[in-house]
Amino acid sequence: MKESINQPAAPAAFISIAQAHGLHLQPETFRYNETGLDFQVVQAQDVNYKNWILRIARRPDVLPRAQNEHRVLQWLQGKLPVAVPDWQIFHESLIAYPRLAGTPVANIDMEQKCYIWNLEPENLPQAFITSLGEAVAALHTLNTEAAAQAGLKVYQPEQARQKLETQMHRVKRELGVAQPLWEQWQSWIGDDSFWPTQSSLVHGDLQAAHILTDKNGKVNGFLDWTEAEVSDPAIDFVALLASFGEETTKALLQAYEKAGGNVWPRMLEHIQQRLAAYGVNIGLFVLESGSEEYLPMAKTALGLDT
Repeated sequence: MKESINQPAAPAAFISIAQAHGLHLQPETFRYNETGLDFQVVQAQDVNYKNWILRIARRPDVLPRAQNEHRVLQWLQGKLPVAVPDWQIFHESLIAYPRLAGTPVANIDMEQKCYIWNLEPENLPQAFITSLGEAVAALHTLNTEAAAQAGLKVYQPEQARQKLETQMHRVKRELGVAQPLWEQWQSWIGDDSFWPTQSSLVHGDLQAAHILTDKNGKVNGFLDWTEAEVSDPAIDFVALLASFGEETTKALLQAYEKAGGNVWPRMLEHIQQRLAAYGVNIGLFVLESGSEEYLPMAKTALGLDT
């Protein structure tokens, strides 16, 4: 099965692998989604017309993160006000789960490397803001000791901060960082007033393509939990700030706090600083995946293209 891990799988390969796990698909129903960096994804129906999502890892380095995601999803079942994937097949050759109801807030256009929006980002319904704040608050207030006992990765506040600082130094050493940006990072990472005093279970990649809504814009599902861990709760607001801007993020934080989420005095500034350090994430992806395709994007985010 190693070929299926390293190379995109053809339809016949998907059908064969699925059959080996007792899932019988209709090939004429296949719809491919090539936007994922880590998995090739197919939506298909089985012989009983049930919709499935199928994932095959693109690289071996993806598999340990998939194991983490599986643990997270097993533990989360029934604990949130939104749906999460229920992996009914989990194997190094195939991940499969029934398709969740709802529409992504946006789809990713891989050619243009941009979002195709299903909700208007400048005119989001109040139902979206309220329900997203409530869903993130529900996630962040889950019992982290129970999460640790379930085998989830846990970083206490100072550990999360140290992890990021170590990653910063690696990216600077192996790719480089513009000096003004580096100085900004170091000022932020060394200032206690920005940082939370407690950790939360975070989704880790809560961006528009991973948020499902119903026809009224109410959030009803979160996808792709590969990066989930107990860490800095601000992580889950970074992509939202990038997509929706400061005023919507303030509204989200108000809904989040009203639903029980912990908002500290400099949380918004902290989220803004995390967004300014997004080049660390892109740089690490380039270094760990060996993907040269994203190197120009990383250099831009690291201030190296000017």
